Amino acid sequence: MRASATSTSDLARMARSYRGSIATYANLPNNRGHKILTRGITMNRRHFMQGSIAAAIAASLLPHQSFGAALRALTQATTDINAVTGSGAGVVLEKAAVNELAASLRGNLLLTGSEGYDVARRVMNASIDKYPALIVRPTGVADIQHAINFARERELLLAVKCGGHSWSGKSTCDNGMLLDLSTFRNVRVDPSRRRAYVAGGSLLGELDRESVAQGLVTTAGTVSHTGVSGLTLGGGFGRLARRFGLALDNVRSVDIVTADGQLRHASAEENADLFWAVRGGGGNFGVVTAFEFELHPMQRTVTAGEVIFPLPRTKDLLSFYGEFCEQAPDNLYADLIVSAAPGQPAACLIHVCHSGTPEEAERDLAPLRKLGEPIANTIAAKDYVEVQRSFDSSDPRAAGEYLKSGFIKGLDGDLVKAIADGFEPDPVRATMLFFQIAGGAIERIPDDATAFPHRYASHTMFTMISWPLDLDSEPHKAWQREYWSSLEPFTDGYYTNETADEAQKVVDRNYRGNYDRLRALKKRYDPGNLFRLNANVRPA
Repeated sequence: MRASATSTSDLARMARSYRGSIATYANLPNNRGHKILTRGITMNRRHFMQGSIAAAIAASLLPHQSFGAALRALTQATTDINAVTGSGAGVVLEKAAVNELAASLRGNLLLTGSEGYDVARRVMNASIDKYPALIVRPTGVADIQHAINFARERELLLAVKCGGHSWSGKSTCDNGMLLDLSTFRNVRVDPSRRRAYVAGGSLLGELDRESVAQGLVTTAGTVSHTGVSGLTLGGGFGRLARRFGLALDNVRSVDIVTADGQLRHASAEENADLFWAVRGGGGNFGVVTAFEFELHPMQRTVTAGEVIFPLPRTKDLLSFYGEFCEQAPDNLYADLIVSAAPGQPAACLIHVCHSGTPEEAERDLAPLRKLGEPIANTIAAKDYVEVQRSFDSSDPRAAGEYLKSGFIKGLDGDLVKAIADGFEPDPVRATMLFFQIAGGAIERIPDDATAFPHRYASHTMFTMISWPLDLDSEPHKAWQREYWSSLEPFTDGYYTNETADEAQKVVDRNYRGNYDRLRALKKRYDPGNLFRLNANVRPA
């Protein structure tokens, strides 16, 4: 029997981890703000956005050892299994074939009712509630090859999950095969070569932990339990991207299992066309089993934190933020967030992470003091790895989430007005608008050097809502779509890693001048479009 998603009507509990009392902050001397966990009040962007994840989903982010002996036994199919192809047609998976697949794996095959199935099928967005016909949890490359061959031969609908952060739920599926890479993780750092070698299912926090321990870093997002593969293949913004480029700009080679089941090495010297395509083409070309990242020397201590202001300051903070970012050096990362949780005062805040020296940080962050007295100021010297974890979600409550994103080129007065005038706190819906800064080293790489074509952007702009799962989602999504319709005219393209329900023609157009080349390479490496649950490039 299928387990239902966890839900709760206790809205206060759902948002508690985000909300922390702004009123409490307001009554504290400013210097005491440093002693209070930022995540209790402020953006903690993913913490807020995903502060409703069910405990079972959180468990799915743990290494496979957490499930113990229950997952060591291979699943045996007792009957044929009904499934679907990538085109949606029904297909029957014969019991003998399923058991043969199970026997070929060193990892595990999970079927409906198997111990661990309901954990493995879930993703971070709790409103996504899908039931794959079978789940493969590989422990090595051979397992991935067996799974891909099985799916291709039967034209199965195939989803690939690393960290499970796909907002639209494309890292799981109904009645197809889910390839769950959570049991395929490892990071090895070679300090002498300044390289990190990362297994395809690894999480960003594992990459940060191992590299920073050697005095080295690379761009690795802003949430430690994000999957390395999903983030990197689609782009890879992060707190160091302005200084060192996107995550994909730091990839020096990959090993990838393509749709024909072959393991290929791709780099600038070998399979260069495939190497070009995977850096920005997302999961369209196969399952990356290993990344080689270039690492860079950097001190462990950074200057990071937030300045937080009440919602009525939104317009002037937006105007300030646009000018502040135009003058920002490469080692300064800055987000702006406007957010409101039910039952609490809404707030507008600026989050920064400065990876330069303390003297440089003091100079570059000085303009923030011109904003006046904030509700709280948590900017201080901090451990970089801890900063990278500071936005992690740890609240096990259940909520649905919906997000829209778009790239912008600066914040002009009309956009500032549209954002501030349209933002509405809601008594039951958590609402957020936020920016992620781009520019710097990102924009100094040509648009066609990799498949990622959005080097022109100054920021990514996001709007996001969250609601309790026991409520009807449609009124909240309708509000979100209407609000976004007032902001979308200011955008030019969108970030494929942060999408919801874009039409295929919008997806095609978003690859810009790289689209035709991507289609030709898709035809070569995945002519049957096996890897379609992504920002899909259809074969030419």
